[in-house]
Formats: sequence, structure tokens, C-alpha cells
Amino acid sequence: MDPTASLMQRNLITRVLALVALGALIVGALVVLKPFFAAGLFAVVFVLATWPLFELLRQRARLSNGWAATVLTLAVLLLVVLPFAWLVHGLIERGPDWAATARGWFANGLPPPPSWLSRLPFVGALADTYYRDLAADPGALRDLLLRAADIGREPVVAALRVVAEGLLQLLLATFLAFFLYRDGEAIVASLRQGLARLAGALSDEMLTLAQMTIQSVVLGLVGTALAQGLIALVGFLIAGVPNAPLLGGLTALLSILPGGTVIVWLGATIWLASEGQTGWAIFMAAWGAGLVSTVDNVLRPMIISRGSDMGFALVFVGVIGGAIAFGFVGIFIGPTLLALALALWKVWTAPATSAVAKPQAAPPTLTGS
Repeated sequence: MDPTASLMQRNLITRVLALVALGALIVGALVVLKPFFAAGLFAVVFVLATWPLFELLRQRARLSNGWAATVLTLAVLLLVVLPFAWLVHGLIERGPDWAATARGWFANGLPPPPSWLSRLPFVGALADTYYRDLAADPGALRDLLLRAADIGREPVVAALRVVAEGLLQLLLATFLAFFLYRDGEAIVASLRQGLARLAGALSDEMLTLAQMTIQSVVLGLVGTALAQGLIALVGFLIAGVPNAPLLGGLTALLSILPGGTVIVWLGATIWLASEGQTGWAIFMAAWGAGLVSTVDNVLRPMIISRGSDMGFALVFVGVIGGAIAFGFVGIFIGPTLLALALALWKVWTAPATSAVAKPQAAPPTLTGS
């Protein structure tokens, strides 16, 4: 056999075996990292969104990377993880009481229909008749409630499971965030080198755009949640609704879901009406519809639009799809990934002569040298 051909054959076999070994190592690494993927991705998103705070601690307070990472990690534990744990504990503790209260509303049948029901356009007469038929037939009402309970049992159990898993993911993400803060610049330097081979001159621009998009989306979601939770809390306190802090926290949590806050303030409105506090019930309904729910339509688009063209449909799909794919932390990951993919696609497909517009006062980024 020709020595040259034999050598080439051995080199080919060696390269094939090396590729197989490399593929096996990559698959093995992915299997090991799979349980930590959602928490790790959430940690990356959170660190990128809060990186300006990390820079502030290093530059103004003159802290080292390790100390700045420690301060931010402890702040996350105190300001995010502990309040979320308190909220989860409160929901588990108060959930049975709220369910019993809801059952008590219908224990003696429905109250008389409100006078405004029959005056609704188009459907008023039909709704009033259906309501009176249910009130006159306790059996039909019981069957309706049982069907509603059967339909809602599985989603409620699934939601509680997601929230409980979310607490564990949040703890793990906080742990991982410490190392991302501390070693973030080295990680991004390596990432820049890899992206430079794929995207060339666009690599730095894409990283800057990625950070700006993540910051705007996360701040839009979290800022809207805090604003709606605080406004709802004020309304609950004014109306004298019990467990107002817990309900305010629940409002903030559900505000991530489009229209989720309605569940809380509408439930408070029904409770006030069942207690005979009609005036406060009207106030709570007006407060919820006029202030709590409208914040979502004003504040969130205003913040998110600073770094992304993300619309309502993209937020909705991102929240639902993210929660299904990654659990609770996917509520934040999903919209962020979709907004980032949209922004990068626009950069990638833009004409070569056009430059991506950048804000005059861009936030501190990881992409600087």
C-alpha cells in the first residue's frame, strides 16, 4: 500500500475519532448542564439587565469585582428572593381560606342580579335571564361550579407547582449570578472573540444591542410589576381589604401575565360587595380598571420601547411560551429571548449601508474594552 495513502487514511481516521470524541463530550456536558439551563439563562438575563449597578459599585464605591458581586448578590437575596418566598408562603397559607370564602358566597345561592346587568347592550337581557335561572335552581348552580372547579383544578395545581419551582430556580440563579458578575468581563471577552468569527464587524454592535434589549425588556416587566403592585396595594389599604400586602404582591406577580391583575382586584371587588360594602366595591372596581390595569398599557410599552420594538402579542407569546418551556423564570426569559431575536434579526437583515441607531446616552455595557 502506498505510504502516502496510508498516512492520509490514518489522519482521516484520527480526525473522525477526534470529532466523535468532541461530539460525545459536548453531549455529555449538555446532559450535565440541562437541570441548570433555565436558572443559568435567567441569571445571564438578570446580570445583563443589572450590569450598570455593578459598574456603579466598582467605579463609585471602588469595590473589587468580588466585593461588588457579593453586595449585589446579597441585595438580590434581600430584595427579591426573600419577598418572593414570603409571597409563596402567604399564598399557600391563605389559599384555603380564600377558597372557603369563595364557596361561602354561593352556599345559599346567588344574590339578586345587579340592576345594571339587564341594561348591558345586546347581551343584558340574556345575561339577566341566565343569572335568574341559576339563582332559582341551586342544583344547576352547583353543577356549574363543579364544572368550573374541574376545569380550573389542573391549571391551579400546575401554577402552584411552577411558582414553587420558580423559588428554587431563583435561588440557584442568584448563586450563579455571583460568578457571572465576578467573571462577566472575561466571559464576554471570550464571547466577543467567538462572535467576531461568525459576525465579523457586527459582533460588538450585536452584543451592545443584546444588552440594551435585555435591559429594556426586563426593566419593563419588573418596573410595570412593581408599579401595579404598589398602586393595587394603596387601593386595597384605602378600601380596607384584608391581607392587602399579600394581595399587592400577588398583583405584582400576576402583572407579568397580560390581564393578570384583573384576577386580584376583581376578587377584592366581589369580596367587598359580598360584605355589603357596595360603595367600596365600586371604588375598588374603578381603582383597578382605571389605575392598576391601565399602567400595563402605558408604563410597560414606554420602558420596553427604549430598546426594543416589542408589542403586546410578542410579550404574551413570550410569557406563555417561556413559562411552558422554562417554568416560572421563563416568564422573564421568554419575552427577553423573543425581543432579542427580533432585534438581532433586524440588525442582521438591515442594508449594509444603514447603521443601527443607537441612543446618544447608551447605558454602560459589557462590550467595552
